[in-house]
Parts: sequence; C-alpha cells; structure tokens
Amino acid sequence: CGGTKQSPINVDTAQAIFSPDLRPIQLSGYSLPANKLLKLKNNGHTVVLDLPETLALTGGYAQQYQAVQLHLHWGSPSGPGSEHTINGRRFAAEIHVVHYNTRYDSFAEAMVHPDGLAVLGAFLEVGHGENQYYHEILKHLLEIQEVGQETFVPGFNIAGLLPANLKFYFHYNGSLTTPPCYQTVKWTIFNQTMLLSHHQMSMLVSTLRSSDDELLQNNYRPVQNLHGRRVLASFQTTPSVKHSPG
Repeated sequence: CGGTKQSPINVDTAQAIFSPDLRPIQLSGYSLPANKLLKLKNNGHTVVLDLPETLALTGGYAQQYQAVQLHLHWGSPSGPGSEHTINGRRFAAEIHVVHYNTRYDSFAEAMVHPDGLAVLGAFLEVGHGENQYYHEILKHLLEIQEVGQETFVPGFNIAGLLPANLKFYFHYNGSLTTPPCYQTVKWTIFNQTMLLSHHQMSMLVSTLRSSDDELLQNNYRPVQNLHGRRVLASFQTTPSVKHSPG
C-alpha cells in the first residue's frame, strides 16, 4: 500500500483551498422501503452494509456514481477511531459510503481507474439521545458478532446516516484505506458531524469480533502523507487567529 496518494489524511483547515466550483452533494434513491432487505456483514475488519445500485450521487461530482456499500471505522472504549482527522483531531468513528463511476460495469472494474470511485465520509461523535438512523444498523450487530456472519436489515433512509447539510465538505484525491489501497478515490469529507448516544457508540466499539477472536476495535488506518496534494473546501475556512486580544 505504498504510493503518494494514500488515504486517510489529516485535513489542515488553514491549508485547505476554498473552491467555489464544489457544488452541494446530491443524493438520489437513498430512501429505501422497509421491504427492501439489505445484507449486513461482519467481514473481520468492519461492518459492511450492501447498498442497492439505485442509490446514486447526482450532484457535486462531475460524473455519475452509484453506491455499492457503506462501512464504519471506530476506536475503542478508551479512544477515538475515525480514519481522517481534522487539524490533528480524531473523532470517535467515521462512516464511509462507497460509490463507483457508472461508466464502468462494476465496482471491481471501476476501482482500478483514476476516476473510478467516490467515497462520502462523515465523522461520528457522542451526543445526547439515540440516533434513529444508526439504530437501524446497530441493533443488528449482536446477530453478526462472529467473522463471516451476516444478517438482513430492512431498508430505511440511508441519507439519515449522513449530515443534513451536504454543502460543506472537504475534497481530495486519495485511496482505499484497506488493501489493495488503489489510489482511485475522490474523497468527500463532510464538515458536519453525526451524533450517536453513548450507548450506541459503546455498542459499535464493543460488539463485533475479529478473525483472531479479539474484539474488533481500532480498525482505522493511520493518516498518510499528503505528498503535496491539495485539499479543497466547498466553504471558506477561516484561518484561526493566532494572537487574539486578551
């Protein structure tokens, strides 16, 4: 997994370049009926929810991308586990919704092409109250504790797992964060975080087991060197004032 365009990265907001060309991300087909069953699996590295190809990105990207799956990265009861960091800060967890360019026939074909993949990322933090959308996934984790186990989840509004405001985000070119680490991902990292209850977060970090029969925890990759890549922002990131009076 070498290379000069690896992910995740630390987003330094003072270095991010405002780009007025970055339009709001638009989701299509994300609200699924309950009779549409989605496969949820513990693959030994994370929890994966398979998504139907009717989910698509129709705005914010120059080309059309359709969804294939979403998964999560998290830490442990003793520490946070997001993959990306903002100004050196790691968040409790991170969701990735993976899409591939519809000009290719499949995810497997798309992932080797420079414009092949688009991933939406959002940070999760502990707040007050249960998150009803994340509950739709988390309530099934006990059914897939062991590696390779899978279950089916009734469809729900997948957009609820992402921030309500899809205008504010960082964008950069990077890679898959697990092998084969292909450098073919156009990343969108939302600026607004999602809130889960303390109980929900502890379910996420303390339920699944990994292939060596340990608890599946800290399944994030360390941040990678930027190697001169530019990180764009869809909004003005105000540089922090170094010497504020008083």
